[in-house]
Amino acid sequence: MPPETPVPAPELPEGAEQLVSPEQIRLALDRVSREVATSLASRHPLVLAVMRGGVVFAGQLLPLLPFPLDFDYVDATRYGAEVHGGDLHWRVDVPQSVRGRVVLLLDDILDEGWTLAAIRARLLAAGALEVLIAVFADKQLPREKPVAADFIGVQVPDRYVFGYGMDLRGTWRNLPAVYALPPAKGS
Repeated sequence: MPPETPVPAPELPEGAEQLVSPEQIRLALDRVSREVATSLASRHPLVLAVMRGGVVFAGQLLPLLPFPLDFDYVDATRYGAEVHGGDLHWRVDVPQSVRGRVVLLLDDILDEGWTLAAIRARLLAAGALEVLIAVFADKQLPREKPVAADFIGVQVPDRYVFGYGMDLRGTWRNLPAVYALPPAKGS
C-alpha cells in the first residue's frame, strides 16, 4: 500500500501578525509558574482549566508547578465558533470538589472578562474558599473588566488574537505562537 500523501495545512489568514513568539511564551510560562508557586505552594489548590482554550496553557503550566494540587476542568463559553461573545453556555459545570478549596482557574485569555467573572461567581457560590485566576493573555481593552487576573502571562492589544489555545472560528488553537488578525478583520 503506498504511503498517504499528507494534506497541506491551510495558510494563516492574510495579514495575520505574530504578536507572541514561542520563546516569549516559554519565558511567560516560567514567570507565571514561579508566581503561582510563591502564592499557592502550601495551599494544595484545586486547579481548574477552562475548556477549550485553557487546555494548552494548563498542559504546559502544570508540569512547572512544584507542589501538590488537584486538577479538574469546567467548560463554559460565550463564543463557540463566533468572534463576538453571546450568552454563556455551560458544557461542564463546576465540580462538587470545590467546596472548602482554594481554586486556581487557568484560561487562555482574559478578553472582556464576562466568562471568567461568571465562572468565578459560580465557584464561590459552590463553596470555594478563594478563587484565583491565571490567564496566558490579558487583552488590553479601553474599558474596565468585571474581573481581573491574579497571574498574567502576556499582555495583548485589543485585536482578535489566536494561537496557543485561542481559536479563530474553532481552528488554530494548536499554533505555538500568538497571532492577531489585522484590526479591520478582528472587529
